Amino acid sequence: MSTAVEKTDFKKALKHLYTPTPKGFVLAEVPEMQFIMVDGIGAPATSRPYVEALSWLYGVAYPIKFSSKTDLGRDYVVPPLEGLWWADDLNAFTSGDRDSWRWTMMIMQPEWVTDEMFDEGLAKASNKLGEPPMTLRLASFDEGLSVQILHIGSYADEAPTIARLQEEYLPANGLVENGHHHEIYLGDPRKVAPEKLKTILRQPVRRIEGPS
Repeated sequence: MSTAVEKTDFKKALKHLYTPTPKGFVLAEVPEMQFIMVDGIGAPATSRPYVEALSWLYGVAYPIKFSSKTDLGRDYVVPPLEGLWWADDLNAFTSGDRDSWRWTMMIMQPEWVTDEMFDEGLAKASNKLGEPPMTLRLASFDEGLSVQILHIGSYADEAPTIARLQEEYLPANGLVENGHHHEIYLGDPRKVAPEKLKTILRQPVRRIEGPS
């Protein structure tokens, strides 16, 4: 008789990283983790590079998950989609020039996922999707000290919360930005109404050193 494989849900195992509330900003120490990543530029959700990036991320992530379960006896829920966002000209965000937005979309991978497992997953995805993006990779990412909050609502309504973070919370607490704006998508916009979407907004920070 086969034994059921226990399935890890990293949103529960790493609860402090995935359960901020919308009530206020909180600090979190984010450990180094590994991700499948792909870089690009263009409007989220609608531009071809963005849509293709997501197809590749999930196209590789699921074969890795199945390999982990069958070959290693370690099953898990595929973690949520995440994104790093920035622009060469920050006015691109305030002006709505979405075609100029730069991003790294990514899905976290368990520490036991190896380069060989990634290569196997990539090969399986390539059989369906063709030639992979040049930036598609398995890589470590270390954010360290970060501020985060849960945003409930459409992505277009995030701006006031981000402004409060930058203009009020960070200065009041002796912190400055130390990396790209980071979003973790807990809801699927294809299935959830915009006003009910849940997104973790995260900003890596560092403390301002006082006078010596």
